Amino acid sequence: MFPSKTLLSVILIALSAVDASPVRRQAAPTTLSFTTRVNVRANTLSIVAADRARAQAMVHSNNTSKRAGSSSFSISNAITTYTAQVGVGSPATQYTLLIDTGSSNTWVGASTPYKHTSTSVDTGNSVSVYYGSGSFSGEEYTDTVTLVASQVQGFNNIDGILGVGPTDLTEGTVSNVGSVPTVTDNLYSKGTIGTEALGVYFVPGGGAGELTFGGSDSSKMTSSVNYVPLTTTSPASNYWGIDQSITYGNTTILSATAGIVDTGTTLILIATDAFRKYQTATGAVLDNTTGLLMITSAQYSNLQTLNFNIDGTNYGLTPNGQIWPRSRNTDIGGNSNSIYLIVNDIGSSSGSGLDFINGYSFLQRFYSVFDTTEHRVGLATTSSTTATSN
Repeated sequence: MFPSKTLLSVILIALSAVDASPVRRQAAPTTLSFTTRVNVRANTLSIVAADRARAQAMVHSNNTSKRAGSSSFSISNAITTYTAQVGVGSPATQYTLLIDTGSSNTWVGASTPYKHTSTSVDTGNSVSVYYGSGSFSGEEYTDTVTLVASQVQGFNNIDGILGVGPTDLTEGTVSNVGSVPTVTDNLYSKGTIGTEALGVYFVPGGGAGELTFGGSDSSKMTSSVNYVPLTTTSPASNYWGIDQSITYGNTTILSATAGIVDTGTTLILIATDAFRKYQTATGAVLDNTTGLLMITSAQYSNLQTLNFNIDGTNYGLTPNGQIWPRSRNTDIGGNSNSIYLIVNDIGSSSGSGLDFINGYSFLQRFYSVFDTTEHRVGLATTSSTTATSN
């Protein structure tokens, strides 16, 4: 555990500019840029092991663990992470926060100590969240600050987490309260944004991206946003869960079932039985070094579109969209000349209630919107949907 003074509930610069009596319908979305990076560390988990550990913890999550303040999947071991610079306090201190749609507490101070300002009011409540290999604990603050961590473990080169998952995931993390508002909750309640929604835009292959609080950025899309209701199937319903089926060419890989959309998962994970069908259909072999499926150049030339049917709309991953960026092969311990697939085994058979995760490898090809107000997830095509950058 590393001592620090830390906190939570950000976008203070945006909040400070808001009129005390805003008209919600006129509130403009707030955009926050972020950076995508690949964690290259000695003795780290493989990309598959990290994603699968996170997925299985989500599959086996339950209300008891949430009330105990435990979110048992790993964030700090994620291979692909997304960080944003966030100002907190008045005057503002800049913090580098990891963005995660699979958790909902926002806090700072893991590396840069939290600085108390005139906006800091201690409620006296304690907070504790466990992320698998990392954790934090500390005090709850109100006003422009929501949470402050005083004990931190397992987070390197970041100052904390920007949790943008459903509010229910905060249940049991703070003493004396049932749940705590997320950043998007706070922005909405302050009138900074007119709807409690978050748009996410990734650039394929890494680099910059954008979070849009309060809606979406149409300039990043090449289609309108198609919205689908959140699934009612547990445990997918605890997260940003949806229902979908998957086909490879004309072959059904996964029948209609529940899963989640998640920025904190790098790959696309599907149920074990679906994964085996996909492997057979593509002719891929398992690479023991990376844990990924590997194909030859000839097999790549014959790859079919992988279609995700969500509420009657197909979102097709082209052959290029199904492979790991070849320029980043060595980042995951692979051979620079090999071709690896980004679809992998979630670690359990279909019927678990969380049979797929559409992770970063899916989301870098489609614009996504996480809408708390209307209880839905939206997707749209972008100029990167059919890109050949991989």
